[in-house]
Amino acid sequence: MSTLLDHLNIKRTINACGIYTDLGGSRLSDGVLAAMLSVNRDFVQLGPLLDETGRWIAQTFHADAARITPGAAAGIMLGTAACLAGSDGHYSERLPDVTGMKPKVLIQAPHRYKYDRQVSLTGAALTCLGTENGTRADQFHEALSKQDVSMILHPAHLDGKAGTLSLETVVEIARQYQIPVLVDAAYMVYPVDTPGTYIARGADLVTVSSKYYGGPNAGGFIMGRRDLVEAVSNVHFTAYESGTVLKFGRPLKMDRHTIVAVVVALDEWLNADHEARHEDYRKKVEHLKAQLNGIPGLLLESKCFTMDERFEDAPVNALLITVDEAITKRSAASLSDELFEQTPCIATIQEGDRIGVVMEVLNDDEVVVIGEQIRHVLGA
Repeated sequence: MSTLLDHLNIKRTINACGIYTDLGGSRLSDGVLAAMLSVNRDFVQLGPLLDETGRWIAQTFHADAARITPGAAAGIMLGTAACLAGSDGHYSERLPDVTGMKPKVLIQAPHRYKYDRQVSLTGAALTCLGTENGTRADQFHEALSKQDVSMILHPAHLDGKAGTLSLETVVEIARQYQIPVLVDAAYMVYPVDTPGTYIARGADLVTVSSKYYGGPNAGGFIMGRRDLVEAVSNVHFTAYESGTVLKFGRPLKMDRHTIVAVVVALDEWLNADHEARHEDYRKKVEHLKAQLNGIPGLLLESKCFTMDERFEDAPVNALLITVDEAITKRSAASLSDELFEQTPCIATIQEGDRIGVVMEVLNDDEVVVIGEQIRHVLGA
């Protein structure tokens, strides 16, 4: 049966990498798709829809308030803009001109990461404290005493990194100067109560991406202090046409379908049988391992490919294949490239002499195809 992808001559991809933005995020469940189709039948006012869905998310994670955003990176942008402009519509209209506002956002130097760029897009100046070897409390005190700081950015996945101050310590210092702390917890969605733990630990704002819990690629939410979430609403897209000021966040608009999908996917995630989910990954790994057993030059290991792109032992969600080039006559890189050239193409994780096949968004038939294509490429 011909589809739009066929009409556009777009090659299908078997995603053995996991949940990545440029591979389309996650796979939406039948329940999420049904909810999107259902809301398509009716028009709604997006302001009230965002208010009510935000109220549900806030209650779920014991936050004061929340608002759905088009992803976690958008949450960083909107959260930063909110800390700069507050609820003053004229300030939000002027962004990225930060004249008259506190223009700096602080981050510990060892916490620099590629998504901190979202801060600078608001007009704020991202300012590093310390060196790549570490940051001290007195450096925070010195910077905050100058009274030109609007926010502190704290990436959750780097919390506890050697030489850095913990979230609790940063919050304790920040509160002495009444400066909010935004935690980027984009993929910190399991165990399922994890997003709420950052609120409990003192974060003023927390941003999360929905694709990591089965929601839309362009979905997520920000939650935290009520006044700051209200300020996020002030800088976001609603009432741009009908309001009195031109809001900074107009390009970050959302449709009703995505808003509903973010909530339905989150509800499914919170109520899912995660032991069964992990068991399904393990079975897929064992099935692929059985397909590839006996091929000379391949070392097969059951592993966990983490959200921060490391291979660990558990919980198992991936097959790690170490390629002995002297035996296979192909490097891991060339094997990965050849798999990507197949139809459909197979996207894998390739590091040095290893290839990772991640099971998180694969169905059983795709696992079989991957095994067949690896054997085909290797002539096994």
